[in-house]
Amino acid sequence: MQVLKFGGTSVGTAEAILRVIDIVSEKISKEPVIIVVSAFGGTTDALLQCGSLAAGGNELYKEHVGHITTRHLDAVRQLIPVQQQSSMLSAVKKLCNEVEDLCNGIFLLGETTARTKDKLVSYGELISSLVITAAFQAKSVPATWWDSRKLIRTNGEFGNATVDFALTNEQFSLELQSLSTPLVVMPGFIASDTEGITTTLGRGGSDYTAAIAAAAVKASSLEIWTDVSGMMTADPRWVLNARVIPAISYQEAMELSHFGAKVIYPPTIQPVMNLHIPVWIKNTFAPGDAGTVIQNESYRNGNPVRGISSISNLALLSLEGSGMVGVPGFSRRLFEALAAHQINVILITQGSSEHSICVGVDATAADKAKMAVDAAFAPEISLRKVEPLIVEKDLSIVALVGEQMKSHPGISGKMFGSLGRNGVNVRAIAQGSSERNISAVIATRDVRKAINLLHEEFFEKTYKQINLFITGVGNVGGRLLQQLAQQQQFLLQHMRLQLRVVGLANSKRYLINEEGIDLLSWKAAMDHGVEGNITSFTDDIIQRNLRNTVFVDVTASEEVARAYPKLLEKSIAVVACNKIACSSPYSYYRELKNKSHEFNTSFLFETNVGAGLPVIGTLNDLLKSGDRIHSIEAVLSGTLNFVFNNYDGSRPFAEVVRQAQDEGYTEPDPRLDLSGVDVMRKIMILARETGEHLEMESISNNSFLPASCMNGSVDDFYNEMLKQEAHFRSIFDAAAANGCKLKFVATYNEGKASVGLQQIAPGHDLYHLYGKDNIVLFKTDRYPLQPLVIKGAGAGADVTASGVFADILRATLN
Repeated sequence: MQVLKFGGTSVGTAEAILRVIDIVSEKISKEPVIIVVSAFGGTTDALLQCGSLAAGGNELYKEHVGHITTRHLDAVRQLIPVQQQSSMLSAVKKLCNEVEDLCNGIFLLGETTARTKDKLVSYGELISSLVITAAFQAKSVPATWWDSRKLIRTNGEFGNATVDFALTNEQFSLELQSLSTPLVVMPGFIASDTEGITTTLGRGGSDYTAAIAAAAVKASSLEIWTDVSGMMTADPRWVLNARVIPAISYQEAMELSHFGAKVIYPPTIQPVMNLHIPVWIKNTFAPGDAGTVIQNESYRNGNPVRGISSISNLALLSLEGSGMVGVPGFSRRLFEALAAHQINVILITQGSSEHSICVGVDATAADKAKMAVDAAFAPEISLRKVEPLIVEKDLSIVALVGEQMKSHPGISGKMFGSLGRNGVNVRAIAQGSSERNISAVIATRDVRKAINLLHEEFFEKTYKQINLFITGVGNVGGRLLQQLAQQQQFLLQHMRLQLRVVGLANSKRYLINEEGIDLLSWKAAMDHGVEGNITSFTDDIIQRNLRNTVFVDVTASEEVARAYPKLLEKSIAVVACNKIACSSPYSYYRELKNKSHEFNTSFLFETNVGAGLPVIGTLNDLLKSGDRIHSIEAVLSGTLNFVFNNYDGSRPFAEVVRQAQDEGYTEPDPRLDLSGVDVMRKIMILARETGEHLEMESISNNSFLPASCMNGSVDDFYNEMLKQEAHFRSIFDAAAANGCKLKFVATYNEGKASVGLQQIAPGHDLYHLYGKDNIVLFKTDRYPLQPLVIKGAGAGADVTASGVFADILRATLN
């Protein structure tokens, strides 16, 4: 004999019930079947609402009872031929009248009890099971209806009654003796005590009913039919790539169901486990899917983790005090106080110092727990040996479950490393001695991110998802988006990285799409973005709390640079093309570096110096490997190098600068480049990366621009340069007379930095530098005579964007 259970969604409509009839009809051709059915989907909640309205004196309960009645009568009319409907319509109407009578009594009393609630909600399963039995009979399938209240005996604990298995098994045995049909239909969820008073087995108790029946009749198998194709590696509503677990042990299934897996009610496993009855989780709406089998042996598939689950609405209770150390009995008294008030403990952890005990309970019981524990320890609290119970709410448990975890070292390290890298703070940890689960208490706001992170870490070997938020979609930002679009497939295929741009912002508006922004039509999409500034954009990023988040700043905005700390504090990696943050006062630069270390995330700014050249990365590699920097000599402005490589006196200096701007090598205001301020920032950043505490005012600047060029607008600047052409020509002629080229050089030597225009002789390393190229020379302990040279294009949107892209990839490896 088989036992099948069909949940509320499986019997929620007439169409669904017809599907159930097809499934069961195929089964009974092979062996007898007992089916256990839930109430029609949503009916239990509707009945409870009727009781609540009635208890509150609200006569709307009558209207709600009417809706329930209509729904079930309609089901009868759809499932049973007209000539056979009369008796079932009468039976349904009679039971619905009883519901209304019960609610009338509640309305008159103005209150309801646990016993009354059990009576009220029992009608959902009673009506559905009778209608489904009649539907089978109407399809010429012989079926017998058994009343679960006469078979399953419990104590009088209404709402969550305890089963008397000896008496229950005896009742089933007697009923089987007179069975004459191949099919039995039973209502789930409901039972009765020894006096015949209706009790219930807890929400989700229809699964438990089926397991009780399977154990009582020693079924060949138990099948739980629901609306998913088996137990999943994680909640599919949260994890898009959750997959079906083909097979799982009884113990693993109990762990997963205890920690929130909704597919199966936790007590279900116990009755069938002792008899080694396999349990199948199947999908009513996809009956051909294999489903999940729960059996005695763990399924070995090379992955020690079987699934990830969670419990929300948790409160953490902490009992602390110096008076607890070395004194026996504190734990016992704590648990006795909680047990005396029927407060279930979900998780336990205790510090080895014996100074504190933490337990997790349902948040709805937290206030009651505090009163109970504070009363139990009132003498110690008054003497300050123990602190009043500390209650923390808005917490959840995330749990890894797997029978094989005990034989695989490093599981905990991977779990907590993944959470830590993404700023998920772990408030408490518990691991059973069986090592079958590892549980972490975290903030409820982090649960979705945590489950996705862990699923990615343990199940998604195909790729790692990176969520990019980019501010600044001008010249460089636009090229970066082109490069990302071009390389997305390559990175997915060769590096297992799924780079998704989920946020874009400019100075006026921003756009966020958690499914990813189409990089071929982002400009049109930006037109439909929301109005907002960098504050609202970063607040939205933090609020969404996505995993593996990287914030990319491709602006020159001080306001954006000031947003970095709050992002780093949330373990959001920051990639900065913007030089303002690292060239701000040293205290701010140091704050950002410290926050990056403290919150275990990346703060990368390679393009601050040399655009796409690996200048900062090489410098850091030298330092990390134990080298010491003696001096840095560099041409760090692609703009100035372009200008002086193209100025030969044959055309005005202003015209060459204009060409540089038109070709995209300068800042919007070219004075930032020509004044040497931008080069000062770059050499300061390099000096700071060596460990030097350097400020802008400490750097000497031998500027070649006349002071008058710095006044007025950009147009005034160009006009003034034309007036000063003789000055620029004289600088060029002096260098040419000496056989030298003009280069704007930055130097750093043993703590001192300077920038300025220099005449470079042919034998110097800086002489052969053309176009917009940059060059950096490092002299170190290892390179004392012949410097380490980095040379290449130091300006241009494409190379700068590629440098930002490289930093994004580095950030993904953190």
